[in-house]
Amino acid sequence: MKRIIAVQFTRKRKQVTNYRNRLKLLMSGKERLVIRKTSRSIIVQFTRFDEKGDMVITSASSSQLKKHGWQLGLKNIPAAYLTGLMAGKLALAKNVKHAVLDAGISTPSSKGRVYAALKGAVDAGVKVPLSEAIFPSEERISGIHISNYMNSSKSANQFSSYKKAGLSAEKVKGQVNSVKVKITGAKNG
Repeated sequence: MKRIIAVQFTRKRKQVTNYRNRLKLLMSGKERLVIRKTSRSIIVQFTRFDEKGDMVITSASSSQLKKHGWQLGLKNIPAAYLTGLMAGKLALAKNVKHAVLDAGISTPSSKGRVYAALKGAVDAGVKVPLSEAIFPSEERISGIHISNYMNSSKSANQFSSYKKAGLSAEKVKGQVNSVKVKITGAKNG
């Protein structure tokens, strides 16, 4: 008697897609707020399920922050927050008002970059079911922790690219607010 072995989907074998979680997200019927971390940036997308495949409604990458005057790193918590804010503004312009979080196959850590991007989208006005306890503190979102670390003796060579660009620890604090004002179009940060 031959034994039949069921072969899993390629994306499941390579641990790229968790189909059980994906099905739960699709059954909600809402647009998905997809947040991915790459080795160089943060990507935030609003997607909608279609039988032909997922359709990206709008997308923002932390590399786009440079157009708004961003001079800091593209993977840190303030960059993730601003990318989520930018994507949220774009989503509202496309009439997306509600979404569910799709963090992918990796489990995001509480108060980390994924939740900073989520807070940016929520601050833009998109409604996402969540708990406020998962968000990073305002100190981390505004970049104060970066400027404090720049002032410490531990960071002698770590921020050399910031210093070459003329960014002091005091300018780092204002960087987030100035870019936030440019993204939102508000008079006050």
